[in-house]
Amino acid sequence: MDLQLDQLRALDATVAEGTLEAAARRLRVTPSAVSQRIKALEGTVGRILLQRSKPVRPTESGLAVLRLSRQIELLTGDTARELGAAATESESTAGPVRIPVAVNADSLETWVMPAFGRAPAGICFEIHREDEEHTTRLLRDGTVMAAITATAQPVQGCRAERLGAMRYRAMATPDFVRTWFPDGATARAFAAAPVVLFDRKDDLQDRLMRRRARRPLDPPRHYIPSSSGFYEAVRLGLGWGLLPDLQTPADEKSGRIVALGRGLHIDVPLYWQQWRLDSPALSAVAAVIAAAAAQSLR
Repeated sequence: MDLQLDQLRALDATVAEGTLEAAARRLRVTPSAVSQRIKALEGTVGRILLQRSKPVRPTESGLAVLRLSRQIELLTGDTARELGAAATESESTAGPVRIPVAVNADSLETWVMPAFGRAPAGICFEIHREDEEHTTRLLRDGTVMAAITATAQPVQGCRAERLGAMRYRAMATPDFVRTWFPDGATARAFAAAPVVLFDRKDDLQDRLMRRRARRPLDPPRHYIPSSSGFYEAVRLGLGWGLLPDLQTPADEKSGRIVALGRGLHIDVPLYWQQWRLDSPALSAVAAVIAAAAAQSLR
């Protein structure tokens, strides 16, 4: 198969931007040119690559070609950096090396952003915030090149390295504890006390309650899909929640929040998964992530 770079870039830009018009602006060509390139690519591979919805969505065949496109783009950017040569007109549309990464919200709020700040110049990040239990899906479909995940088993075509673990402890305000847990963290108290969850995929609090009560519980629930908002909800006494140790020292020291009891914690192992490519840029990102994890995680 003779796949053309401009056609692969048209596919990548269209999926990333969601429309032909937005992809055309990114590539500095007309929407008609983008459409023609994608049709030519579909003709070459003999498959439909895009569902022409709004936003456009890649088909299963489109995902396979998209992964190839992004791998080629990454390696092309690496080579240009290594040569230190002036970019050609076609290369200038790509700009710096772009690294899409999936990161869970708590890691992003605590230790990951400082790590990204230590990455070499010339790397641009496209962050996809996703629960650590679900980031591997973005690796499988080619949306990201790397992910912080709770899954040790490498996705096909990727490698995985353990970073450490984030400890989450059951926390609440002192008033909340006095009101809802007067006799301690009993199964009966957990069944009645309001709990804060990140979203409907957040299973951490339910895991802790099942472990404590030895059965599923269904207390009143607040859904707060923001790491900082989740933390603030617990600080304001809306409910109890599992908070990462990296966030709590100042408020624990002041007495604004307290632990519900000893042993009420969950350790979430984290892994760095990335495409198996000999890419200096991707390796540089992996190195700063590993260094930050060594300082921040258990």
